[in-house]
Amino acid sequence: MSSILKAKKEIIEIGKRMYQKGYVVASEGNMSIRVGENRILVTPAGKNKGFLKDKDLVVVDLEGKKVSGNLEPSSELKMQLFVYQKRKDVNAAVHAHAPYSLAFACAHIPLSQTLLPEVIMFLGKIPLTPYATPTTEEVPNSLSPFIEKHNAFLLENHGVLTLGKDIYEAYNRLEMVERLAKVSLLCEILGKSEELSKESLEKLKMI
Repeated sequence: MSSILKAKKEIIEIGKRMYQKGYVVASEGNMSIRVGENRILVTPAGKNKGFLKDKDLVVVDLEGKKVSGNLEPSSELKMQLFVYQKRKDVNAAVHAHAPYSLAFACAHIPLSQTLLPEVIMFLGKIPLTPYATPTTEEVPNSLSPFIEKHNAFLLENHGVLTLGKDIYEAYNRLEMVERLAKVSLLCEILGKSEELSKESLEKLKMI
């Protein structure tokens, strides 16, 4: 868990990174950090994540009640809260509309699980969750079958959600998902991709 002051600085920093990389535009995306046993710092609704200020961020409890902040919390608060309610080991969550990942999500095409060794070692499988209407209880429901065993999710027609022990791990996982999506698409353009062999996969498990 992180202090509120430190967590605010981290969210602002990651928001800038996501905006600069084109992972979010306008008011897209949301982030949160666990800042107490029953407290979550979350991005506000309707704000560009590349230009956040300390005063914009909102603290809520695990039931979604606002504890402090001038603005309303993210419209995807239900999704963010669900993560912390189900995963005690998670202290940060990042949701973005990174373009290559979003393209796969919109095409309802799962990302390859055995293309890049780094993804296998540091991220694991990336489930493609069924489409759910944003801001509604449908989103937590769509995540429910996968939330306990995975740290990255491709949300049909909606984008990517990644989790971590801190905001940097969650963000790094977002970058890995987006890189995998880009490489996968480039392989399609080249007309060929080679999945890692069973032998190679076994070796990775031993590292």
